[in-house]
Parts: sequence; structure tokens; C-alpha cells
Amino acid sequence: MNYNLKHYAYIGDCVFELFIREIVINKTQKQDMMHKISTKYVNAQAQADFLEKIIEKLTLEELEIQKRGRNLKITINKKSNPKIHALATSFEVLIGYWYLNNKARLNEILEILKNSIE
Repeated sequence: MNYNLKHYAYIGDCVFELFIREIVINKTQKQDMMHKISTKYVNAQAQADFLEKIIEKLTLEELEIQKRGRNLKITINKKSNPKIHALATSFEVLIGYWYLNNKARLNEILEILKNSIE
């Protein structure tokens, strides 16, 4: 199948949330704490911060995908910061791209990010 950036962002959002949830269930069994910890990492600001942690490790091709993802037209809440949302979307695009095209690279990047999660 031929995927586009919106496909990558859509699947990337799901994959990253599942990655975070797997970490969270290994930290606590308390439902309220699971939600609190998850939302700390699954939000636009946190995803923009995660992108900053990996940006230097990206190949030229991945940087191009990230830049195209950053410019993807999305609908956001009027109270949200559009620059932060653009970075978060580009992060989700990368996660989705790796999930659909290169799971070994996805695992490599997620391992890097796992080390930065409390």
C-alpha cells in the first residue's frame, strides 16, 4: 500500500501511545496513576520534547519526512500552540513511518526514548 503523511501520523499516534502504556503498566497497577503517567508523555509538548531528543540521530531521509510532517495541515484547538503541535505531529509521522516501513529502526528509537522516561 502507498501511505501518506496523514496515515503515518494516525498510526504513529496509536503506536506511541501503546509504547507509553506498556511502560506505564510496568510501573504501576493503580488505574488513576496509569492515566496520570500516560498523559504526562502522550501530549503535544512531550512529543515535541521527544523529537528534540532524537533529532540528531535522524538520517537525511528521516529529517525530510519529519519536515514534511511538521508542515502537515492539521486541526488543533485554538488554545494550543501551533508550533508545538506541528513538532508533535512530525514526531507521530516518524513513529508511523518507522512502524509501517522499518520496525527495527522504530525499536532502536523507542529504546532511546525509553531511557528518557522516568
